[in-house]
Amino acid sequence: MLLEINHLGKTYGEGADATHAVGDLSFGISAGEFVCVVGPSGCGKTTLLKCMSGLLRPSTGKVALRDETISGPPETMALVFQEYGRSLLPWLSVRGNVALPLRHKKLRKDEQARLVEEAVGAVGLDGFIERYPWELSGGMQQRVAIARALAYQPEILLMDEPFASVDAQTRGDLEDLILQVRDRYDMTILFVTHDIDESVYLSDRIVVLSPSPTEVKEILDVDLPRPRDQVATKELPEFAHLRAHVYRQIKRPQAHGNPE
Repeated sequence: MLLEINHLGKTYGEGADATHAVGDLSFGISAGEFVCVVGPSGCGKTTLLKCMSGLLRPSTGKVALRDETISGPPETMALVFQEYGRSLLPWLSVRGNVALPLRHKKLRKDEQARLVEEAVGAVGLDGFIERYPWELSGGMQQRVAIARALAYQPEILLMDEPFASVDAQTRGDLEDLILQVRDRYDMTILFVTHDIDESVYLSDRIVVLSPSPTEVKEILDVDLPRPRDQVATKELPEFAHLRAHVYRQIKRPQAHGNPE
């Protein structure tokens, strides 16, 4: 197993004021997998992601990468967040923004330029590499954020609702883009989303979380044919069945009068 989450818990504060954001989570991710994490609002998905990336220290349990406990951000891991606009520096061009994480690597200038240009090309922004973030649409800005992660050449890509702030058409385009990127770069991806359709469309497996304090409610295999297609895949009876099943799993606690 490439990445393992073992009895991870996270509590903010102490005593009567303590907030149990994550209760007890355990699951694993194999190399090359695309795993989506879904759950009710406020169930601690972002907290889980920050613990997995080493940005937050768990209160209990641990996260291990190749059997080594993560105590800080691993060099082989990259993150893409929802608020892509804030992560891009407006005074740097697309080229400059994508090159940012490469400054920490000992690379020749020509090698750095090659990685940047290849990543920008992979997300379809070849003609915009000298533009600035404020000259780009929201969807294009998110492509820049993805390109920056790709240029870093991570083994694992963590994504926190990266397409939540774009329109439906752009979202579909970005979903297809990340599937193409995954195949091209042979990456392992953990993708947090509120969108059930998105989780079924993208993933090999779906981790369904319970309301807070969070536990793993179910892990589902998504055995839909690849390559995926926005129309053909979503018209499959198996897609509709999986979507309905995940929806029921997330909504059931609220229906029984146990709000999160």
